[in-house]
Amino acid sequence: MERFYQNTAVRSALALMCCALWGSAFPCVKIGYELFHIENAGSQILFAGYRFFMAGAFTFLLGCVLEKRVITIKKSSVPYVFGQGILQTTIQYVCFYIGLANTTGAKGSVINASNAFFSIIAAHFLMKSEKLTWKKAAGCLVGFAGIIVINLEPGAWGSGFSFSGEGMVLICAFSYGLSSVTLKMISDREKPVTITAYQLLFGGAALILIGAAAGGNVQGFTVKSSLLLLYMSLLSTAAFSIWAELLKYNSVGKVAIFGFSIPVFGVAMSALFLGEQVASVKNLAALVLVSVGIIIINRKGREIKSD
Repeated sequence: MERFYQNTAVRSALALMCCALWGSAFPCVKIGYELFHIENAGSQILFAGYRFFMAGAFTFLLGCVLEKRVITIKKSSVPYVFGQGILQTTIQYVCFYIGLANTTGAKGSVINASNAFFSIIAAHFLMKSEKLTWKKAAGCLVGFAGIIVINLEPGAWGSGFSFSGEGMVLICAFSYGLSSVTLKMISDREKPVTITAYQLLFGGAALILIGAAAGGNVQGFTVKSSLLLLYMSLLSTAAFSIWAELLKYNSVGKVAIFGFSIPVFGVAMSALFLGEQVASVKNLAALVLVSVGIIIINRKGREIKSD
Protein backbone atom coordinates (compact mmCIF):
# COMPACT_ATOMS: atom_id res chain seq x y z
CA MET A 1 0.00 0.00 0.00
CA GLU A 2 2.88 2.36 0.75
CA ARG A 3 4.22 2.28 -2.83
CA PHE A 4 0.68 2.69 -4.18
CA TYR A 5 -0.03 5.90 -2.24
CA GLN A 6 3.47 7.25 -2.90
CA ASN A 7 3.08 6.95 -6.66
CA THR A 8 2.95 10.52 -8.03
CA ALA A 9 0.04 9.87 -10.41
CA VAL A 10 -1.98 8.03 -7.75
CA ARG A 11 -1.24 10.64 -5.09
CA SER A 12 -2.21 13.47 -7.42
CA ALA A 13 -5.42 11.80 -8.62
CA LEU A 14 -6.59 10.89 -5.12
CA ALA A 15 -5.68 14.27 -3.61
CA LEU A 16 -7.49 16.11 -6.41
CA MET A 17 -10.51 13.85 -5.93
CA CYS A 18 -10.59 14.75 -2.22
CA CYS A 19 -10.35 18.45 -3.03
CA ALA A 20 -13.09 18.14 -5.67
CA LEU A 21 -15.35 16.53 -3.07
CA TRP A 22 -14.59 19.27 -0.53
CA GLY A 23 -15.11 21.87 -3.25
CA SER A 24 -18.55 20.45 -3.99
CA ALA A 25 -19.48 21.06 -0.36
CA PHE A 26 -19.55 24.85 -0.90
CA PRO A 27 -22.68 24.90 -3.11
CA CYS A 28 -24.14 22.02 -1.07
CA VAL A 29 -23.89 24.08 2.13
CA LYS A 30 -25.62 27.03 0.45
CA ILE A 31 -28.39 24.79 -0.85
CA GLY A 32 -28.64 23.10 2.55
CA TYR A 33 -29.16 26.44 4.29
CA GLU A 34 -32.21 27.03 2.11
CA LEU A 35 -33.65 23.52 2.38
CA PHE A 36 -33.20 23.31 6.16
CA HIS A 37 -34.20 26.96 6.82
CA ILE A 38 -30.88 27.73 8.53
CA GLU A 39 -30.55 31.40 9.47
CA ASN A 40 -28.18 31.76 12.47
CA ALA A 41 -24.75 30.62 13.64
CA GLY A 42 -26.11 28.07 16.12
CA SER A 43 -28.11 26.35 13.39
CA GLN A 44 -25.13 26.42 11.04
CA ILE A 45 -22.93 24.71 13.63
CA LEU A 46 -25.66 22.18 14.43
CA PHE A 47 -26.06 21.46 10.70
CA ALA A 48 -22.30 20.90 10.47
CA GLY A 49 -22.48 18.62 13.51
CA TYR A 50 -25.13 16.42 11.92
CA ARG A 51 -23.05 16.19 8.75
CA PHE A 52 -19.77 15.23 10.41
CA PHE A 53 -21.22 12.91 13.03
CA MET A 54 -23.01 11.03 10.22
CA ALA A 55 -19.73 10.99 8.28
CA GLY A 56 -18.06 9.46 11.31
CA ALA A 57 -20.76 6.80 11.55
CA PHE A 58 -20.38 5.92 7.86
CA THR A 59 -16.60 5.80 8.20
CA PHE A 60 -16.96 3.54 11.24
CA LEU A 61 -19.16 1.15 9.25
CA LEU A 62 -16.71 1.25 6.35
CA GLY A 63 -13.86 0.41 8.68
CA CYS A 64 -15.77 -2.50 10.17
CA VAL A 65 -16.43 -3.92 6.70
CA LEU A 66 -12.81 -3.48 5.58
CA GLU A 67 -11.38 -4.94 8.78
CA LYS A 68 -14.12 -7.59 9.10
CA ARG A 69 -14.47 -6.67 12.77
CA VAL A 70 -15.71 -3.88 14.99
CA ILE A 71 -12.96 -1.25 14.84
CA THR A 72 -11.81 0.10 18.18
CA ILE A 73 -9.01 2.37 19.35
CA LYS A 74 -6.54 1.63 22.11
CA LYS A 75 -6.97 3.49 25.39
CA SER A 76 -3.60 5.11 24.86
CA SER A 77 -4.83 6.51 21.52
CA VAL A 78 -8.03 8.09 22.84
CA PRO A 79 -6.51 11.47 23.88
CA TYR A 80 -4.73 11.81 20.52
CA VAL A 81 -7.73 10.88 18.37
CA PHE A 82 -10.10 12.98 20.49
CA GLY A 83 -7.74 15.93 20.18
CA GLN A 84 -7.58 15.36 16.43
CA GLY A 85 -11.38 15.48 16.23
CA ILE A 86 -11.56 18.72 18.20
CA LEU A 87 -8.81 20.32 16.09
CA GLN A 88 -9.70 18.97 12.64
CA THR A 89 -13.49 19.04 12.87
CA THR A 90 -14.86 21.06 15.80
CA ILE A 91 -12.57 24.10 15.96
CA GLN A 92 -12.15 24.30 12.19
CA TYR A 93 -15.85 24.36 11.38
CA VAL A 94 -17.01 26.52 14.29
CA CYS A 95 -14.51 29.17 13.18
CA PHE A 96 -15.31 28.65 9.50
CA TYR A 97 -19.07 29.19 9.81
CA ILE A 98 -18.80 32.14 12.21
CA GLY A 99 -16.00 33.80 10.26
CA LEU A 100 -17.59 33.40 6.85
CA ALA A 101 -20.75 35.08 8.12
CA ASN A 102 -18.73 38.18 9.05
CA THR A 103 -16.46 38.72 6.05
CA THR A 104 -16.65 38.70 2.26
CA GLY A 105 -16.49 35.41 0.39
CA ALA A 106 -13.34 36.52 -1.44
CA LYS A 107 -11.43 37.43 1.72
CA GLY A 108 -12.67 34.28 3.45
CA SER A 109 -11.58 31.93 0.66
CA VAL A 110 -8.15 33.55 0.33
CA ILE A 111 -7.48 33.47 4.08
CA ASN A 112 -8.78 29.90 4.34
CA ALA A 113 -6.53 28.79 1.46
CA SER A 114 -3.54 29.75 3.62
CA ASN A 115 -3.99 26.39 5.39
CA ALA A 116 -1.40 24.91 3.00
CA PHE A 117 1.14 27.42 4.29
CA PHE A 118 0.29 26.55 7.88
CA SER A 119 0.62 22.81 7.14
CA ILE A 120 4.08 23.14 5.63
CA ILE A 121 5.33 25.59 8.28
CA ALA A 122 3.93 23.49 11.16
CA ALA A 123 5.49 20.36 9.68
CA HIS A 124 8.86 22.15 9.53
CA PHE A 125 8.79 22.78 13.29
CA LEU A 126 7.03 19.62 14.49
CA MET A 127 8.57 16.92 12.27
CA LYS A 128 12.29 16.44 11.65
CA SER A 129 11.63 14.82 8.25
CA GLU A 130 9.47 17.72 6.98
CA LYS A 131 11.89 20.63 6.61
CA LEU A 132 10.87 23.71 4.64
CA THR A 133 12.52 23.92 1.22
CA TRP A 134 12.67 26.58 -1.45
CA LYS A 135 10.63 24.31 -3.71
CA LYS A 136 7.85 24.03 -1.15
CA ALA A 137 7.89 27.78 -0.55
CA ALA A 138 7.76 28.52 -4.30
CA GLY A 139 4.92 26.05 -4.85
CA CYS A 140 2.88 27.60 -2.05
CA LEU A 141 3.42 31.14 -3.28
CA VAL A 142 2.39 30.28 -6.85
CA GLY A 143 -0.66 28.30 -5.68
CA PHE A 144 -1.70 31.05 -3.28
CA ALA A 145 -1.41 33.58 -6.11
CA GLY A 146 -4.02 31.54 -7.96
CA ILE A 147 -6.45 31.87 -5.05
CA ILE A 148 -5.94 35.64 -4.99
CA VAL A 149 -6.49 35.88 -8.77
CA ILE A 150 -9.75 33.91 -8.64
CA ASN A 151 -11.11 36.45 -6.15
CA LEU A 152 -10.19 39.64 -8.01
CA GLU A 153 -13.59 41.31 -8.07
CA PRO A 154 -14.37 45.02 -7.48
CA GLY A 155 -15.43 45.51 -3.86
CA ALA A 156 -14.97 41.84 -3.00
CA TRP A 157 -12.28 42.55 -0.43
CA GLY A 158 -14.28 44.91 1.77
CA SER A 159 -12.25 46.79 4.34
CA GLY A 160 -10.64 46.27 7.70
CA PHE A 161 -9.94 43.20 9.82
CA SER A 162 -12.21 41.91 12.57
CA PHE A 163 -11.68 39.00 14.93
CA SER A 164 -15.24 37.71 14.38
CA GLY A 165 -14.73 37.71 10.61
CA GLU A 166 -11.22 37.49 9.13
CA GLY A 167 -9.75 36.47 12.50
CA MET A 168 -12.02 33.43 12.83
CA VAL A 169 -11.32 32.32 9.25
CA LEU A 170 -7.59 32.64 9.97
CA ILE A 171 -7.97 30.42 13.06
CA CYS A 172 -9.92 27.98 10.88
CA ALA A 173 -7.08 27.89 8.34
CA PHE A 174 -4.50 27.41 11.09
CA SER A 175 -6.57 24.62 12.64
CA TYR A 176 -6.92 22.84 9.29
CA GLY A 177 -3.24 23.24 8.45
CA LEU A 178 -2.06 22.07 11.87
CA SER A 179 -4.48 19.13 11.83
CA SER A 180 -2.86 17.78 8.65
CA VAL A 181 0.45 17.61 10.53
CA THR A 182 -0.97 16.12 13.73
CA LEU A 183 -2.88 13.56 11.66
CA LYS A 184 0.38 12.37 10.14
CA MET A 185 2.04 12.39 13.56
CA ILE A 186 -0.56 10.01 15.04
CA SER A 187 -0.97 7.91 11.88
CA ASP A 188 1.12 5.05 13.31
CA ARG A 189 -1.07 4.72 16.40
CA GLU A 190 -4.13 3.41 14.56
CA LYS A 191 -5.14 2.69 10.98
CA PRO A 192 -6.18 5.78 8.98
CA VAL A 193 -9.81 4.67 8.63
CA THR A 194 -10.04 4.12 12.40
CA ILE A 195 -8.57 7.52 13.22
CA THR A 196 -10.88 9.17 10.67
CA ALA A 197 -13.99 7.45 12.02
CA TYR A 198 -13.41 8.33 15.64
CA GLN A 199 -12.14 11.88 15.06
CA LEU A 200 -15.26 12.63 13.00
CA LEU A 201 -17.50 11.09 15.68
CA PHE A 202 -15.78 13.05 18.48
CA GLY A 203 -15.61 16.29 16.50
CA GLY A 204 -19.14 15.96 15.11
CA ALA A 205 -20.61 15.25 18.56
CA ALA A 206 -18.90 18.36 19.94
CA LEU A 207 -20.34 20.45 17.08
CA ILE A 208 -23.84 19.15 17.85
CA LEU A 209 -23.48 20.07 21.52
CA ILE A 210 -22.17 23.55 20.69
CA GLY A 211 -24.87 24.15 18.09
CA ALA A 212 -27.64 23.00 20.41
CA ALA A 213 -26.27 25.12 23.27
CA ALA A 214 -26.24 28.14 20.94
CA GLY A 215 -29.94 27.67 20.21
CA GLY A 216 -29.47 26.02 16.83
CA ASN A 217 -32.36 24.40 15.01
CA VAL A 218 -32.36 22.27 11.85
CA GLN A 219 -35.76 21.57 10.32
CA GLY A 220 -37.31 20.88 6.94
CA PHE A 221 -36.27 17.25 6.54
CA THR A 222 -37.64 16.03 3.20
CA VAL A 223 -36.44 13.41 0.75
CA LYS A 224 -34.49 16.09 -1.14
CA SER A 225 -32.88 17.72 1.90
CA SER A 226 -32.11 14.35 3.51
CA LEU A 227 -30.38 13.12 0.35
CA LEU A 228 -28.31 16.31 0.30
CA LEU A 229 -27.23 15.78 3.92
CA LEU A 230 -26.46 12.14 3.09
CA TYR A 231 -24.25 13.18 0.17
CA MET A 232 -22.40 15.76 2.29
CA SER A 233 -21.75 13.13 4.95
CA LEU A 234 -20.54 10.56 2.43
CA LEU A 235 -18.23 13.04 0.69
CA SER A 236 -16.62 13.77 4.06
CA THR A 237 -16.27 10.04 4.72
CA ALA A 238 -14.50 9.49 1.40
CA ALA A 239 -12.37 12.64 1.42
CA PHE A 240 -11.16 12.45 5.03
CA SER A 241 -10.43 8.71 4.78
CA ILE A 242 -8.38 9.02 1.58
CA TRP A 243 -6.62 12.17 2.84
CA ALA A 244 -5.57 10.29 5.99
CA GLU A 245 -4.11 7.48 3.87
CA LEU A 246 -2.19 9.96 1.71
CA LEU A 247 -0.74 11.75 4.73
CA LYS A 248 0.33 8.46 6.29
CA TYR A 249 2.54 7.54 3.34
CA ASN A 250 3.61 10.95 1.94
CA SER A 251 5.21 14.13 3.20
CA VAL A 252 2.79 16.81 4.40
CA GLY A 253 3.96 19.27 1.74
CA LYS A 254 3.27 16.96 -1.19
CA VAL A 255 -0.32 16.45 -0.01
CA ALA A 256 -1.20 19.82 1.55
CA ILE A 257 -0.37 21.78 -1.62
CA PHE A 258 -3.44 20.27 -3.31
CA GLY A 259 -5.59 22.21 -0.85
CA PHE A 260 -5.15 25.25 -3.07
CA SER A 261 -7.40 23.54 -5.63
CA ILE A 262 -10.40 23.43 -3.27
CA PRO A 263 -11.57 27.02 -4.00
CA VAL A 264 -11.09 26.36 -7.74
CA PHE A 265 -13.32 23.28 -7.54
CA GLY A 266 -15.73 25.26 -5.36
CA VAL A 267 -16.10 27.91 -8.07
CA ALA A 268 -16.60 25.26 -10.75
CA MET A 269 -19.18 23.36 -8.67
CA SER A 270 -21.01 26.60 -7.89
CA ALA A 271 -21.30 27.23 -11.62
CA LEU A 272 -22.63 23.71 -12.16
CA PHE A 273 -25.15 23.57 -9.31
CA LEU A 274 -25.95 27.22 -8.59
CA GLY A 275 -25.77 28.60 -12.12
CA GLU A 276 -23.03 31.09 -11.26
CA GLN A 277 -21.06 32.53 -14.19
CA VAL A 278 -17.39 31.53 -13.87
CA ALA A 279 -16.07 31.28 -17.45
CA SER A 280 -13.38 33.98 -17.59
CA VAL A 281 -9.69 34.55 -18.25
CA LYS A 282 -9.29 35.29 -14.53
CA ASN A 283 -10.56 31.88 -13.45
CA LEU A 284 -8.50 30.10 -16.11
CA ALA A 285 -5.39 31.95 -14.90
CA ALA A 286 -6.16 30.92 -11.32
CA LEU A 287 -6.48 27.28 -12.37
CA VAL A 288 -3.14 27.45 -14.18
CA LEU A 289 -1.37 29.02 -11.17
CA VAL A 290 -2.79 26.46 -8.75
CA SER A 291 -1.75 23.65 -11.10
CA VAL A 292 1.78 25.04 -11.45
CA GLY A 293 2.12 25.30 -7.66
CA ILE A 294 1.10 21.65 -7.28
CA ILE A 295 3.53 20.56 -10.01
CA ILE A 296 6.45 22.48 -8.44
CA ILE A 297 6.11 20.70 -5.11
CA ASN A 298 5.37 17.25 -6.54
CA ARG A 299 8.01 17.18 -9.28
CA LYS A 300 10.96 14.94 -8.62
CA GLY A 301 14.35 16.50 -8.15
CA ARG A 302 16.85 17.71 -5.61
CA GLU A 303 15.51 20.08 -2.97
CA ILE A 304 17.50 22.82 -1.23
CA LYS A 305 16.45 23.54 2.34
CA SER A 306 15.67 27.16 3.15
CA ASP A 307 17.24 26.90 6.57
